[in-house]
Amino acid sequence: MTLAIEFPPIENLVEWPNYFGDGTIFAFNKIALISFLAMAIPSVIFFLAKSKGELIPRGVQNLAEMTVEFVEKQVILQAIGPDGMRYLPMLLSMFLFIFFGNIFEVIPTFQMPANARMANPAFLALIVLVTFVGVGVKHNGAGTYFKSALFPPGLPKGLYLLVTPIEFLSTFLIRPFSLAVRLFANMLAGHILLVTFGVLCIALWTLSPLVVVLPFSFAMLVGLTGFEVMVSFLQAFVFALLTAVYIGGALHPHH
Repeated sequence: MTLAIEFPPIENLVEWPNYFGDGTIFAFNKIALISFLAMAIPSVIFFLAKSKGELIPRGVQNLAEMTVEFVEKQVILQAIGPDGMRYLPMLLSMFLFIFFGNIFEVIPTFQMPANARMANPAFLALIVLVTFVGVGVKHNGAGTYFKSALFPPGLPKGLYLLVTPIEFLSTFLIRPFSLAVRLFANMLAGHILLVTFGVLCIALWTLSPLVVVLPFSFAMLVGLTGFEVMVSFLQAFVFALLTAVYIGGALHPHH
């Protein structure tokens, strides 16, 4: 005897029905909800941390201060230097938004990373592009910044016909594109793996000889879940770090 098992439509792997506003620009689904929570949770954490204001931090205040210190030391100081501290609010917000958007992949009832859809990574990458170009123009002047970005010094003039288009593509197109695709592809791949082994565990939960495989697939599911927690953090860190690298390069285009 086997149990009757009904699985959701395959398109729900990455597409979710709208809670409301179906067919309008105000459509709101699970991805939108997770994105909202990824913005709201860090805001609540830092609001509570500020309201405590204890000399010796503990609890939520300690968590907030540790997060700020991590972004300062491991992202800003490593990639930009002390003069990059002015970009702490942006890089901290970006790191936390991406992390919380990712971590919902392993939270029951959600089990979907917001960044497994291209909209969030693409929008963040666009912000990065506008930011590092704006930083370069502001601190070096438009002529100096674009000249240093497109015409590397020390090359024979004839090579600029080849090098300049490559530099343009590399700096202003490939950088944001690779940022978005890296985040999107890693989170989507992890989501597909978790869904695959989760569905496999459900399918094997039957009174059949295949039930002997269930412990192995369940162990794999548990292991992948732990791995995806690490990936959620690493992808947020890598995105923030590369953003800092690009900002640092715009601040000091000749280095």
